[in-house]
Amino acid sequence: MADVDRPVPRPRPHSSLPLVTRIALRSIASVLGLAVLSTSAAAQTDTANTPTLVVFLTIDQMRPDYLPRFEKQLTGGLKRLYDQGAVFLNGYQDHAITETAPGHSATMSGRFPASTGIVTNAAGVEDPLAPMIGGGGPGASPFRFRGSTLTDWIRLATPRSRAMSVSRKDRGAILPIGRQPEEVYWYATDGRFTTSTYYHDTLPGWVQAFNAKKIPETYAGTAWTLLLPAKEYPELDSVDFENGGRGVVFPHPFPASPADAARAFSAYPAMDSLTLQFALNGVTAMGLGSGPVTDVLAVSLSTTDAVGHAFGPDSREIHDQILRLDRYLGTFFDSLFKLRDAKRIVVALTADHGVQPNPWAHARATKGVPVYADIEPVVATTTEKLAARGADPSAFRVVESMVTADRDLLARAHIDADSLLRAFEGEVKRVPGIQRVDRVKELAKRDTVSDYVARRWIHMLPPDLPVDLVITLQPYAYWEGSIPATHGTPNDLDARVPVILYGPMIKPGKRDDVVRVVDIAPTLAKIVHVRPTERLDGRVLTQALR
Repeated sequence: MADVDRPVPRPRPHSSLPLVTRIALRSIASVLGLAVLSTSAAAQTDTANTPTLVVFLTIDQMRPDYLPRFEKQLTGGLKRLYDQGAVFLNGYQDHAITETAPGHSATMSGRFPASTGIVTNAAGVEDPLAPMIGGGGPGASPFRFRGSTLTDWIRLATPRSRAMSVSRKDRGAILPIGRQPEEVYWYATDGRFTTSTYYHDTLPGWVQAFNAKKIPETYAGTAWTLLLPAKEYPELDSVDFENGGRGVVFPHPFPASPADAARAFSAYPAMDSLTLQFALNGVTAMGLGSGPVTDVLAVSLSTTDAVGHAFGPDSREIHDQILRLDRYLGTFFDSLFKLRDAKRIVVALTADHGVQPNPWAHARATKGVPVYADIEPVVATTTEKLAARGADPSAFRVVESMVTADRDLLARAHIDADSLLRAFEGEVKRVPGIQRVDRVKELAKRDTVSDYVARRWIHMLPPDLPVDLVITLQPYAYWEGSIPATHGTPNDLDARVPVILYGPMIKPGKRDDVVRVVDIAPTLAKIVHVRPTERLDGRVLTQALR
């Protein structure tokens, strides 16, 4: 798929510009945002009842059933939210390509990827024009992101508001905040938190001081062991199809070399603890939540995704990861509420996507056979036929379940695009594991209330993205060659996520309502007394408000 075009030229802070120029550009960006987005942002009112800090937590690959499944063993932050928050266990990322980048683009924008322009991980945040400070990964920026987010709405109402977003992943840190050059940091392969030149020329002193502790390197030669006695885990610990058949049994050692331990650190539960420690340092250094206006802290925790991919959602490893995440969040909340008044903080928690079980695990549980769909032979045959007729190689493309036929290029080779698409569609439908193939122009004719596949594809595709067909796997089927456990389809296990709100302005209770991640941002906007500056796809969850 071709990159989504940059929606508008942006004032880009660049390392070659003087700092004073960078500051001026950021001011101009704020003014442009006010001019372009809307003039409807209302100033925050009723300051005595307005939160001074919004904490937005995204747990990468968190399934909602983990909470009731492990409820009796939770003692920390997840327990606090599950027991005292407004808990929606029927929350959904209601779009089709359930990957990290599209999911994070929806969290604080209140809009589906069709509006944010973030369609896949591959066309997410990578940007060679914004290199990482100090290296340790590709350049990254939000240049593909379209529109505004909660932080924009708050900043337009109260310009003194501040925001920080942190994650192990660049896309997990960048996309919740959107295009504003706020304080945004992610983990480099050499064990540091850093950012790109889109945001800073050099790292602030407090970030350098945190990195100087070299915490990941201290784990060299240690191991990830079970938090509780082994008898407290009902899952098997020696499942041969987990983690590619390597290192499937506890304990899971860190590399012996400090440098290697730092590089491998992101695959271990302690990565979440490190991210939360860094976030707390940022709260103190930046004075987030100290009032009188509303600040934003966005934290995306990525280890559940790393462990889920390697071992699957039914593994002993994911069980232990959730228990450790619960304890880490408990420490985080205890520390945060000592720094800031808990009565002036609202917390939201969700996930960027869910995950389906490994096909071998599903087959074992259902006494069936694992299903892997392979359409590559169909793609190869189609491509060979087009080449034989002299068609440009880019005239027909299949990228992440999306099929594009360039009608102009095909016409030059005297090939009818519709005939080509019909033939390809018919062949793909016969491949085991394929649930359906849809023509994009026909999706809107479906009953999108009951047809979740059609609805989620509509929510996925920007109007200017040239896609002709979309392919959907059967539930529990994987693409051929997939890693042990993964996600990315419109099916419910990939789309279903927790939605939790917590704070003095929230009405506690567990609810069966079907809600969507895009409902969180408008609900938070209502709580902090600001108005979104554009039309949203989500709605205010009034049933969760006191």
